[in-house]
Amino acid sequence: MSSSSLDRCFTILEILADHRLGLSLGDTASRAQIPKSAAHRLLNSLCSTGYVVQLPSRDYRLTLKMPVLGFRFLSNTGILDECQHVLDRLAGEIGDLVRLSMVNDDTLVWVAKAQGAKSSLVIDPVMGHEVALHATATGKVWLASLSTEQALRYVLRDGFGTPQQHGPNVIQTIEDLQAELAKTKERGYGLALEEADPGIVAIAVGIPSAKSADTIVATVSIAGPTSRLSEEVLVGHLPKLRAAADQLRGIDVLMEFADAAF
Repeated sequence: MSSSSLDRCFTILEILADHRLGLSLGDTASRAQIPKSAAHRLLNSLCSTGYVVQLPSRDYRLTLKMPVLGFRFLSNTGILDECQHVLDRLAGEIGDLVRLSMVNDDTLVWVAKAQGAKSSLVIDPVMGHEVALHATATGKVWLASLSTEQALRYVLRDGFGTPQQHGPNVIQTIEDLQAELAKTKERGYGLALEEADPGIVAIAVGIPSAKSADTIVATVSIAGPTSRLSEEVLVGHLPKLRAAADQLRGIDVLMEFADAAF
């Protein structure tokens, strides 16, 4: 398979990942910006390898082979085994969701979590998703560590979205983003108040590289509903959150894996 065909295969996989019910050949080709004949050939190849299945409706949908592959790799790194006890302890102490994200090329990905909430009112996002950089405490703390040019490029690539797609307070302009990132950098933590999702607030701190304190390679965050967490309560959790970040930075397998990307 040529490098061009390989690139197109990955493009198709990324497109289908956003459509749980599947897509038609025509829609897949249109979104991938390739001829239908090429899309059909590549989809047949992906079907033959088990990464895609053609439904009775003739639409194409991802199988679970790709996420299984990713989680198998993540499990084999040992990161989850080493980090989970830190997340579990913090979640138990604060009684809400704690998440670990890692820098993956030009974005962040949720890789581990611990749920400390005991009531029926919990939030529990799917792991493996990319982080909405401008709308989350996690994304902000990483963006604030980058140059202004890099941060704007990554956010503009994904788009600001709308309050209907995220939360009612989501940032909508470059000027507001720059002001928020400056504030985030100054105070040393990211804060999101009903920005990623309505009714959800979060706070996050960065985990620096073992090689450089100025390079953020991962983040740890606390998130929960506004009925339990105000801005004051979130900031009150900062000492425990920072202590957890220090513990995570001391885990060799996490740092070795994260630093290998830089």
